[in-house]
Amino acid sequence: MNILVTGAAGQLGRCIRNASENSKDSYIFTARADLDVTDAEAVAKAVREGRIDVIINCTAYTNVDKAEDDAEAAELLNAVAVRNLADAAKAAGATLVHVSTDYVFGGSAGNTPRNEDEPVNPTGVYGLTKLHGEHEIAASGAKALIFRTAWLYSEYGKNFVKTMLSLTADKPMLKVVFDQCGTPTYAQDLADAIVRIVEERLLEGNEGIYHYSNEGVCSWYDFTKAIAEISGHTACDIRPCHSDEFPSKVVRPSYSVLDKTKFKETFSTTVPYWTDSLRKCIKNLSDRQEA
Repeated sequence: MNILVTGAAGQLGRCIRNASENSKDSYIFTARADLDVTDAEAVAKAVREGRIDVIINCTAYTNVDKAEDDAEAAELLNAVAVRNLADAAKAAGATLVHVSTDYVFGGSAGNTPRNEDEPVNPTGVYGLTKLHGEHEIAASGAKALIFRTAWLYSEYGKNFVKTMLSLTADKPMLKVVFDQCGTPTYAQDLADAIVRIVEERLLEGNEGIYHYSNEGVCSWYDFTKAIAEISGHTACDIRPCHSDEFPSKVVRPSYSVLDKTKFKETFSTTVPYWTDSLRKCIKNLSDRQEA
């Protein structure tokens, strides 16, 4: 099969590259310079001429705070580009694999993990534009699998783990919010899962929305404490604080744990626990520094 990966320069795209390294399928990795996904004609041509069977869309506008002042750009990448990819997939008979977010749910809904059928109600531009992307896929009639994820991190790009590794190494004291809970997701785990589903030809017949994050639950404070402990940055005094100590234009979910039952049952798989995957990522980052 021919698989087109968009957003290949981002952290998930780079993890998809790692996961597909030994694949017998043909993966075509594109960044913005190679393929402008906001250009419908260019997307249609790339899919048609490449005889693409599967599109894995890793392109997204992910700066949650900046999106509030840059709604047009967020809509362009999170919805318009998705429509272009979905339309091209539909025309070619290809399957679209798209990554969405827990932010489509918006504010708090108690302390029960959210399943795929729960009502959505995004409270910010980022979540709203990602939801628009999901709607564009549904409207296109394309064969598609949507994976909603949360708290994504990896060895690549800018993310919470890399930021906290730096801060806990340099600062004597750090305040981190404890009243927002979710599940960290190692991007390599998500990439491995997506590539396995493609490799094992599990796309057809399993179209729909799925939730994927690592197992378990923690607050940003707990997440930071684990990062510091695993990396040996124990000199930093990490203190819990309330969200209102860090004012934001966006109302972030206070409890945003995703229920992965549908994913695990459909694809007959298990999902790694968040601290196990965090250790892998930090070890990889440490090994890279020592090399």
